[in-house]
This record gives sequence, structure tokens and C-alpha cells, in this order.
Amino acid sequence: MSHPLFSPFRLRSVEFANRIGVSPMCQYSAVDGFANDWHLVHLGSRAQGGAGLVLLEASAVVPEGRISSADLGIWKDEHVEGLARIVRFLHGQGVRAGIQLAHAGRKGSMAAPFGGERLLKPHEGGWEPVAPSAVAFSADYAMPRALDQAGIDTVIAAWAQAARRALAAGFDFVEIHAAHGYLLHQFLSPLTNKRTDHYGGSLENRTRLTLQVVEAVRAAWPEHLPLMTRISATDWVEGGWSADESVELAQGMRERGVDLVDVSTGGLVPDAKIPVGPGFQVPFAARIRREAGVATASVGMITDPEQADRIVAEGEADLVLLAREMLRDPYWPLHAAAALEEPMRWPKQYLRAAPRNSTAREPVRRLDK
Repeated sequence: MSHPLFSPFRLRSVEFANRIGVSPMCQYSAVDGFANDWHLVHLGSRAQGGAGLVLLEASAVVPEGRISSADLGIWKDEHVEGLARIVRFLHGQGVRAGIQLAHAGRKGSMAAPFGGERLLKPHEGGWEPVAPSAVAFSADYAMPRALDQAGIDTVIAAWAQAARRALAAGFDFVEIHAAHGYLLHQFLSPLTNKRTDHYGGSLENRTRLTLQVVEAVRAAWPEHLPLMTRISATDWVEGGWSADESVELAQGMRERGVDLVDVSTGGLVPDAKIPVGPGFQVPFAARIRREAGVATASVGMITDPEQADRIVAEGEADLVLLAREMLRDPYWPLHAAAALEEPMRWPKQYLRAAPRNSTAREPVRRLDK
């Protein structure tokens, strides 16, 4: 194996065949939180394309934790079988399956974005979003209700119960969503957290809820299976959440059983000036990996096979997660392997079109049975 991008990677009892992952991407195609044929085909095609891991999109731990009424959910037991159907197919392609457990906070109660950004009206099933403080995302979003202690306790318990449902569905790992301006990120940043109790003010207080959720999920999730978190390493706004604070948070999460931090940025406020460019978030993943002593994944405009391989080879991240590039090309890992002249396992049904050094892919052999 000459290219690190295609080397296996292990977290606890789970081994990923390579370092390429499908980043969680909202499809806004669910009804009442249920996964359907769209999710199966969308995610299944990316598994056929050779990724080592596939992360299902943000799945709400409570109904009011959705971004829109078309989000996936994992707040009730009835959601499990639809998710398990997807997991079974991913495993059949030799791919490890994960799910992102999420709560939108103040960014909730929106219509699916295909017709433009719009707040749901009451007759359309809109709800009152919650947040650390009564501060709206923008004039186009609802004014949220500040969570009291009972509400916070309910949210923590919901995350733990969602992890139990993820286990019942057969997922190999779960990811706690604490990025992109959603509920946990709202508690982390002083721009959105104006509380004066023990959840606001100091860094210790602002990180309290995120660490409590980590502890609750880790307690509900089997010890031998990996736990990941996604964070926004910076708000890209003066006085907001910072890279220094992200390092401290990552250290605290590692101490509480997080195995990998999926490092993104931004999403908290609509007017942030983000210097978007190829690999623009990689330095944050590299710093957290180096200074917090935890494995990381990097995301954001990683499009070229040589670029992705270099990120892993130079120790900037342990995994690369692709989003838009996977929408453009579900078979990006297979094409990347061909470009780097790396042997790759293909679906047996497609072997007739594969390079000569390709072999048929084996199903995942679960290590937790």
C-alpha cells in the first residue's frame, strides 16, 4: 500500500478500509423523520463508490431538534428499522456506517431549502425552537426560547437515547454534532450564549453542555465502538468561538471517551467572513490533532486525490471527509485510486469495468457480535 489515503485505519474495535469518508449531508427528504428509498439509494451509491466510511446526515434527537420538517430523525423507536435497512446495505458493500446525532437549536423550524430559505408557518407544522439564549439567527428565523435546566436535562437524555437507537440499527459509530451553529455550538460560542448561570460566561461553563452530552452518549454507547464529534473550530468572527478554545474542548472530549474530532468551521452567524479555498479547514484539524492528542477528520474543499493523500501522509488529519465532491462523483474513491495507481476493491457487479488490479469487495465483518 503506497498511498496513506488508502491505508486502513482503526478506532477501538472498528477498522475502516481506507481514510476516505462521506461527510454527513442533509437531504431534506424525510417525512416525520423516517429514512426512505432516497436515503438508501443516495447513501448506497456512495458506499458502492469505495468510501471507507459513510456518515448519515444530521438526525434529530428530538422533533424540535430538526432544521426542517424534512430532516431525518432518531427520536423514536419506529425510526430504527429504516435506518437499519441502510446500514445493512452499507455493510454489504464493505463500508463502515455512522450517524450524526443532532439538535438544530435556534436554526430549527425552517422549510426544506429547495424553494429558498423560509420559516415554517404554524399551519405547516412549525414549532418554537430552543437555544441557550433568546437570540435569533437572523430576521428570517424564529426567535428561540432559552432552555431552562429541565429542558437541558431532557436534551441530554434524548442524545443518550438516540445513541441506543443507533446501536439497535447496527451503526458502527456515532457522531455528536456540535458544529455549524446548531444547539451545542450555540452553547459554546459567546456570540449566542448570553446566559449567566453555570452554562454561560466562562469557557468551562460554555463547554459544560457539550461535555455532558459526550458523557451521556459515551455511557449509552458500547465501550468497544468509536465515538466522534463534529465541531466548528472557529466562528470566523472577532469575539466568537476560537481555535484555542477548540483545542481545550477537544482535550476535554478525548478525556471523556471521544475517539475522533471531525473538524469544520463556521455556521454560527450569517455574516461571518470565511476565507473559503482548497483545504481551508485542514490547519484546524492538524492543530487539534497535534495539541489535543486526538485523531481528527478534515473537511472542506478537498477535491483532488493528491491533496487528500497529502493531508493523511503529512499527519494533518487521520481521515478526509468529502461532501460536495461526493455529490458530484459518488465514485470519487474508485477514481482517486485509479489516478494514484492504487489497487481498490470494486463491487463484484462492476468488476467488468474495473482496472486490472481491482478485486471484489468483501462485506463488513462486524467485530462487536
